[in-house]
Amino acid sequence: MTDKKIIAVVGATGAQGGGLVRAILADPAGGFAVRAITRDVHSDKAKALAALGAEVVPADVNSEPSLAAAFAGAYGAYCVTFFWDHLSPEREKIEAQNMAKAARTAGLRHVIWSTLEDSRQWIPLSDNRMPTLMEHYKVPHFDAKGASNATFTALGVPTTFLYTSFYWDNLIYFGMGPKAGPDGNLVFTLPMGNSKLPGMAAEDIGRCAYGVFKNPARYIGRNVGIAGEHLTGQQMADALSVALGRKVLLHSPPWAEFRAYGFPGADDLGNMFQFNAEFADDFCARRNLDESRALNPQLQTFAAWLASNAARIPIG
Repeated sequence: MTDKKIIAVVGATGAQGGGLVRAILADPAGGFAVRAITRDVHSDKAKALAALGAEVVPADVNSEPSLAAAFAGAYGAYCVTFFWDHLSPEREKIEAQNMAKAARTAGLRHVIWSTLEDSRQWIPLSDNRMPTLMEHYKVPHFDAKGASNATFTALGVPTTFLYTSFYWDNLIYFGMGPKAGPDGNLVFTLPMGNSKLPGMAAEDIGRCAYGVFKNPARYIGRNVGIAGEHLTGQQMADALSVALGRKVLLHSPPWAEFRAYGFPGADDLGNMFQFNAEFADDFCARRNLDESRALNPQLQTFAAWLASNAARIPIG
């Protein structure tokens, strides 16, 4: 293992990090070893990664010294934050800063920062077509990540800025799957109108990231967007109908209605869908499907993902 380049993976038990850990371990001849970083090395997920052959070490994104220790001796790191754990963009920016500083301290040669657009570059705070949230943001869980890009650059960390897409896994874990309506039909809610939304399997994010690590000369210093497909809500509803064997109707509510649904983060997500829809051309163009497939030849379409996962989508 000592002659292999070690990739330290923050959030190794999560959706993005876990996919990268498994991608590295699935390629024993690829020249890389993996160090799975997690807050709880005794969790079932951490033990499962260790059983697959990962080195599992503890660190906390709130502690720069713990991250620096976990990064020490590694070639590179995958850095990701956890907005939905705390719903705080300010905290997310601190987490990103801690990872960037730790990467510099450890002298890492290639970092992937999992980021998203700062929507304020398209919709300034003074633009009232979308409400301002938390006084400083339009789409908090986007904006904090996008604003943190500059932290990695300012610290001189050799970074690839990886722009991810909507997880299709949200239909399983985030309550976004179809729900039964009063007429017995299933209803899929996506406030995107006729605009296309880039989406992908969460597992494929890690596989694409592995492709980036394998080609540092091409990707260090670059913005790289990834997606499995760009689909309208109707296209997703039609694919769900086939996979579930039941009619799935699309409900595309106004963004203001979605923002008022009242669950934690509804206003953030409502703004996100408005941003995605109003600037769909820019959002899709950044997430090039051909480059995504070049990075990850196993890249799944929505239909392929559904073939393996439709039975896991909870429907009411």
